[in-house]
Amino acid sequence: MKITENKTEGLKKDYNIVVPSKDIADKFDAKLAEVGKEVSIAGFRPGKAPLPFLKKKYGDSIMGEVLDRVIGDSVQELFKEKDIRPALQPKIEIVSFKDGEDLEFSVKLEVLPDFPAFDFSTLKVKKVYAEVEDKDIEKALMDLAKNRRDSEKVTEDRAAEKGDITVIDFVGSVDGTEFPGGKGNSFPLELGSGSFIPGFEDQLIGTKAGTETVVKVKFPDTYHAKDLAGKDAEFKVTVKELRTLKEPTVNDDLAKAFGQESIEKLQEIMKAELSKEYDNVSYGHLKRALLDALADAYKFEVPEGMKELEFESIWKQVEQEEKAKGNDTPDEALKAEYQDIADRRVRLGLIISEVGKNEKIQPTSADINRALIAEAGRYPGQEKMLFEFYSKNAQFRDSIQAQVFEDKVVSFILEKVQTEPHKVSIEELYSWYDKEDEKAAAKKEGKAKASAKAKE
Repeated sequence: MKITENKTEGLKKDYNIVVPSKDIADKFDAKLAEVGKEVSIAGFRPGKAPLPFLKKKYGDSIMGEVLDRVIGDSVQELFKEKDIRPALQPKIEIVSFKDGEDLEFSVKLEVLPDFPAFDFSTLKVKKVYAEVEDKDIEKALMDLAKNRRDSEKVTEDRAAEKGDITVIDFVGSVDGTEFPGGKGNSFPLELGSGSFIPGFEDQLIGTKAGTETVVKVKFPDTYHAKDLAGKDAEFKVTVKELRTLKEPTVNDDLAKAFGQESIEKLQEIMKAELSKEYDNVSYGHLKRALLDALADAYKFEVPEGMKELEFESIWKQVEQEEKAKGNDTPDEALKAEYQDIADRRVRLGLIISEVGKNEKIQPTSADINRALIAEAGRYPGQEKMLFEFYSKNAQFRDSIQAQVFEDKVVSFILEKVQTEPHKVSIEELYSWYDKEDEKAAAKKEGKAKASAKAKE
């Protein structure tokens, strides 16, 4: 086999490979003889059909199989000889081939970059966290109590107020025509809950039981039913009854409703649940901070093919989101920004992959099971179905394994970096990156204005 490297730039490689005709002929003859032993042909004893006959009958298909194998083996030999780590599947084209002549084909591909030396001990990341306080537990218990509280009929003659429950019959119409899903009977609507179209509940404040009214609203432009989105509608409403919610009570009865013997025991469980939830949010922020630090610390060229695939995936999602909002195709000017995002994602993915390879990090079956159990927690009652889906669906299986692998590598890196604990309130914990993103956006806008001013 002869390998010729053509002139290329960056991570792109281009080779021509020539395989001698004798090598192909030897493999063809060996495969033809193998087929001759396996097939049964009328008029010949098993394994005794003459080679010329077999060649005429099976030659084309055998040659196709031989060429596929020769090309595959030659490419692997190329990778080994040149110490190539391909970024994506190579593009292979046959340059020339005729029966009895040498095979020449080209191999075009992109290779993985040379990675910088990773010294994670020099990285500093901020670890934001929040501790569970008594007020958090009290609020969580009160929310449980509110969700379980009963309502009682209002017997006094008064108008409906925000927070009351109006039991209503209603019929909705657009341009005088009723629409599917716009009718309800004895529906309990809590005023101020935001359950109905914006403006609907406000117009029931001040009504009394036994009265009829007409509510006029406009469906939001982003309403899920496209035939109703942005349209004016009228609802004929009959207020049948007015009810008020009882005051929520946090006591042993509430604890027993949730299978606990006392309110103290329920408080302990709520504290543990909140602590776990806060830790998960904190870890999410820490992981993002680490990825930001890695992206800033390690700059290197990424394969264009990988970047383009990532960008296409991102841009397709952007287009779908804009379409769902009823908007036109997103501004082309945004493409440069999403190209940068694609570059960052690919670079981080390569870093994670390289660290995992160097440190021989692999997900264990126990790691996978823990991830599946955590995922199943999002779908109560469907745990068995999810595990079966994992065993049968390759795409879902790859997704779970990739996520577990990434988390293990991130955990490995976090053990090496310098973490700076930063205690925040629970409100700050949940809105931490919203504020960070606002700062970044403001900074970016400031730079853009400064650049525009400099050009004036």
